[in-house]
Amino acid sequence: MRAVRFDRYGDPDVLYIADVDVPEPPVGEVLVEVRAAAINPGEANIRKGLLHERFPATFPSGEGTDLAGVVTAVGGGVSEFAPGDEVLGWSWRRSSHADYVTVPVSQLVTKPEGLSWEVAGSLNVAGATAWAAVAAVEPQPGETVGVSAAAGGVGSIAVQLLRVGGARVIGIASAANHAWLLAHDVIGVEYGDGLEARVREAAPDGLDAFVDTFGPDYVDLALTLGVTPQRIDTVTAFARAAEVGAKTEGSAAGSTQEVMAKLAELAASGRLEVPIAATYPLERVRDAFAELEQRHTRGKIVLIPG
Repeated sequence: MRAVRFDRYGDPDVLYIADVDVPEPPVGEVLVEVRAAAINPGEANIRKGLLHERFPATFPSGEGTDLAGVVTAVGGGVSEFAPGDEVLGWSWRRSSHADYVTVPVSQLVTKPEGLSWEVAGSLNVAGATAWAAVAAVEPQPGETVGVSAAAGGVGSIAVQLLRVGGARVIGIASAANHAWLLAHDVIGVEYGDGLEARVREAAPDGLDAFVDTFGPDYVDLALTLGVTPQRIDTVTAFARAAEVGAKTEGSAAGSTQEVMAKLAELAASGRLEVPIAATYPLERVRDAFAELEQRHTRGKIVLIPG
C-alpha cells in the first residue's frame, strides 16, 4: 500500500509516497480501505515544525487524521463492524493519508447512505473542531457571535452550527465568500483594514461571543469589541489564548462518536453543507498542501486514494 511520509520538518516538498506493508488490525480495531481523507492546516503546521512543542513529530512520520472508507478486515473482539461496512472517523496516529489504515472501533461511526465520500472524509477535524469551539462559547438563541475565516474548513461549519442553534452570526471572510455566507443566513464582513468598524456597523449592539479559526489578531479583535475572554474560543492562537484567558477547545474535545454521528446526520440530511474546495489523488499530496497553505480556500481539500 501507499502512505504519505516525511522525514524532516519543512515545506510540502518534504512529503513523499512510501510503499509499506498493509497492516493487520489488532484487537479492537479494523482495517479500513481509505476512500477519502481531508487535509488540514494543523497537519501543515506539524509538518513545518511549528507545533513541535505541542505535537512533536517522530520520523519518519505519517500524516492524516480525517478518514472515510470501507472496512476490509476486523481484529479480535470486534463486533461493531464487519468487512464491507462503510465508515467515517479519525486516526490519532497521523496515518489516514494512505490506501489503508487501522482504526480503533471507538473512533469510527457508520457512514450514512447518500453522504459523499469527500464530505464523509472531511468531517472529523473541521467538524469536531467547529462543534467544540461553538459549544465552548455557549451561544444562546438570539445572541450575536463572530467567526473569523468564516468560509474556511472550520469556519464554514461553525457558522452553520451557530445558525442551527439560533444565533445571529457575523462571518469575517473575503468579499468573494459573502454570497455563500448570505445563502447560509450569515452576515458577511470583509477582513482587512477597517475591520473593527465594519463589525461594529454589522453588530451595533455588540458581539456576545467569538470563534476564532485563524489567528491571534482575531482574539484581540474580540477583546476590543468587548467580548469576555470566557466567551472567546480560538482553535489556532494557543499562546495568545493563554495570555488573555480565552478558551482553546478544538478537535480533541469534539472527537467523539456521538459528535461524529450527529455531524454525519446533519450533513446527510442537507442541514449542514461541507464545501469541498478541491480533490487530489494521493500522489499529488504536495500540490494539495500547496493550495491549502495559500489560506484562501472555501471549505475542504480532500485526498482520494485509489
